[in-house]
Amino acid sequence: MKRIIVGTAGHIDHGKTSLVKALTGVDADRLKEEKERGITIDIGFADLTVGDVHFGFVDVPGHERFVKNMLAGAHGIDLVMLVVAADESVMPQTREHFDICRLLEVKSGLVVITKTDLVDEEFLQLVEAEVADFVAGSFLEGAPVLRVSSRTGAGVEELKKNLGQLAAKARERDDRAVARLPIDRAFTIKGFGTVVTGTLIAGRIRAGEELELLPSISSSGNRRARARGLQVHGKSTTEALAGERAAINLQGVELAEVGRGQTLAPAGRLETSSMLDARLRLLESAPRGLRTRSRVRLHIGTAEVLARVILLGQSELAVGASCFAQLRLEAPTLALPGDHFIVRSYSPVITIGGGVIIDALPRKHRLREAAQAVSRLEGLSAADEIERIALLVEMAGERGMSQGEIAARSGSPDEVIKRAAETITKARRAVTASQTPQSGQSVLTPLIARPAFEELAKRVRALLKEFHLKSPLESGMGREEIREKIFAHLPPDIFRAVIANLIERKEVAAEKDLLRLAAHRVALSAEEQAAKDHLAALFAKAGLQPASLEEAIAQAVSQVDPRFGIDAGRARAFAQMLINSGELVRVADLVFHRSALEGLRETLRKFKAERGAKIDVGAFKDLTGVSRKYAIPLLEYLDLQRVTRRAGDAREIL
Repeated sequence: MKRIIVGTAGHIDHGKTSLVKALTGVDADRLKEEKERGITIDIGFADLTVGDVHFGFVDVPGHERFVKNMLAGAHGIDLVMLVVAADESVMPQTREHFDICRLLEVKSGLVVITKTDLVDEEFLQLVEAEVADFVAGSFLEGAPVLRVSSRTGAGVEELKKNLGQLAAKARERDDRAVARLPIDRAFTIKGFGTVVTGTLIAGRIRAGEELELLPSISSSGNRRARARGLQVHGKSTTEALAGERAAINLQGVELAEVGRGQTLAPAGRLETSSMLDARLRLLESAPRGLRTRSRVRLHIGTAEVLARVILLGQSELAVGASCFAQLRLEAPTLALPGDHFIVRSYSPVITIGGGVIIDALPRKHRLREAAQAVSRLEGLSAADEIERIALLVEMAGERGMSQGEIAARSGSPDEVIKRAAETITKARRAVTASQTPQSGQSVLTPLIARPAFEELAKRVRALLKEFHLKSPLESGMGREEIREKIFAHLPPDIFRAVIANLIERKEVAAEKDLLRLAAHRVALSAEEQAAKDHLAALFAKAGLQPASLEEAIAQAVSQVDPRFGIDAGRARAFAQMLINSGELVRVADLVFHRSALEGLRETLRKFKAERGAKIDVGAFKDLTGVSRKYAIPLLEYLDLQRVTRRAGDAREIL
């Protein structure tokens, strides 16, 4: 069944609530004060099924004092019924409500002339002519203009028929998108607890699902709740879909933690922001132009937030004109690209403009960066969903973007993000840093634009080149040192991906924890090679009881002709080269020749064959002829190498 939200719009006392009741049988005025005063104060709701279409009606107040409440209900409508009373025709709030619908880019609707039983035919024709002139050039030009009397019922069936025809052409909301339900009411029900209501503008919410309240208004910072129960248009269900009015019983939050202006979304999926980049348009009916840094009232979803408007590339926005702007909010709110908003002046409180969000998580734009910011926003506003993700990744630079960051920034579902990643990596616009399995799916963590990726690779090559020039006898530079110098503030996956890519391209070679340029070779003179070989021979001769590394270096230097200039520093570099190649092996604070350790393994193998697998420290000392100084480090090394395994005070030879 198709799900359509219909909103009313029009001046106070033009019969919007009576019209909804005539259509649905439901009185949308629920407050005691509304009953007593005979006017709508807050938004009300009703529903109606016509054929295979389920209509949810949002009835809004028409009084100028309650436009704030009207805006909380107007955000999610698919069709509008512009209501004009036959005995008054177009009035001030008719104009303001219609301006709001145009700013929110409502695509379809119709005009209903109510109270037709109060005037004659000639007057009705005059009203119809005025209405036609009023909607000329708008999305309602050429739309049905219907005569209805809610008191007699005349025209009600014709109105239902026309609503059905418009619904058939209306675009359905995407229930595969990330779920968002802007909250317009919150209350408690005895025995159930906290309940919120709203129009599900995208996605779907299931009973039992963990949700998040954005932004948090709790002093404890608690934003998580579970959907204990769901109702759609008053009927219990296990799932609410985009385009439906839903009531959700929340488990885990108190009423004081919930209110109008918050949005329910899947837990951990979206982020609030205190800055929004947007295209802003000023109404032709605005009393004056808007200067940069003006304070305004921003209405988005069901939220009202005070904000400063920073115009990009200009100091003032003329009446009827549009431009890019950054909205700096005085409190965080949730928004996504494509969301429409309304701007009202701070004082007097009147509607002056509105627009559409282009980037919901931007960085702060400086004055000198205005031209660059405008260029980026032009690109984003013209892009389709795939291209927008590509541009966001490019804007992220060397930090890249994880799938979670892309989702929060774009609002795109997982399958779209995955498709975008495949498209832009295939086009060589970006690199997937890694793929980590999660719940049977591969999660991109993260995606980095190729120019930024190549710049990082260039910096690694330059760093290694500089290192080789300064330390020609060193085999390479430590991975961790490279990470700290270039990648310290970047995600670890970026570092691993850049290094892996350089190795794959054979531009860099890896030797254990050392990295070097692939073309780099340590070239030793005959005297240097002799000193290095002599150092290795000293450790080979010492077997399992070597001198300390510093003692061996001193001995090697003393046995080389001083004319060759081989000092302790260069000899130490030779020792490191031997360790890097594996010819010498560090064991705790000691250094052994590889042949000595290989001989030890063979000795233990024979011991096991002749005397069994158990050996204690004493037996090990007797077997090898070493003191405790060497025995304990050697046994711990053998444990790490899984040659032995500790069993109480003894070892088991594996």
